[in-house]
Amino acid sequence: MDIVSVALKRYSTKAFDATKKLTAGEAEQLKTLLQYSPSSTNSQPWHFIVASTDEGKARVAKAASGTYVFNERKILDASHVVVFCAKTAMDDAWLQRVVDQEEADGRFATPDAKAANHKGRTFFADMHRKELKDDDQWMAKQVYLNVGNFLLGVAAMGLDAVPIEGVDFAILDEEFDLKAKGYTSLVVVPVGHHSVEDFNATLPKSRLPQSTTHYRDLISLLPGTPGPWRSSVSPGTFFPHSFPSFSAVCARFLALMSPLVPGITPLV
Repeated sequence: MDIVSVALKRYSTKAFDATKKLTAGEAEQLKTLLQYSPSSTNSQPWHFIVASTDEGKARVAKAASGTYVFNERKILDASHVVVFCAKTAMDDAWLQRVVDQEEADGRFATPDAKAANHKGRTFFADMHRKELKDDDQWMAKQVYLNVGNFLLGVAAMGLDAVPIEGVDFAILDEEFDLKAKGYTSLVVVPVGHHSVEDFNATLPKSRLPQSTTHYRDLISLLPGTPGPWRSSVSPGTFFPHSFPSFSAVCARFLALMSPLVPGITPLV
């Protein structure tokens, strides 16, 4: 099955068959999907709770009470439930742990290559934690990249899943003592096989048309380039010089890295 067919086939499961469980091999594949998701600068600022026993799922389901009780059965009936968590702070020890793992995995030919990689990642981490002061949002975005990767991967495995934000995350954080460990919960994803009661399994998918959500090829937006979009686009609208802060960040990054990486020339 090609990846587009998978995207067209997957959907948010509304009811799971509690009698159908993942195999041990499928459970291991879930962990691999979580591990190998992309993230900005390979920062991997996440943590996962995987519940497969009735006791474990019941602990997660505590957060699906009151206002969110409609999500309780999804958590209890699924074969496995993944709680996606983000780090609450991007600390230097974590950055060092990432680069040391990259070295152990053979990504650096020389010590200078490792130093350049670490310096580049730290540059972007510092931009978010010291200048923009939005490192919590930056790390949450990386977790959501993982969620998207996970949902598509699970569908490719022939399994069903649903991303859930309709739970009380304060209850989850307290139940698993996440804040004390430096994490906070963001999304819950039950995984398993849908039941015959899942009304969403037979409904057609609905998405806005591409004409509403997609731009045409960016080349047609270049100043002076003929094309149907040309008359409505001001010169430079979609390019870095329209965003001084973005250009400044790029210039600073290149200036930082140029002494360490052959072939990079600082912007002037």
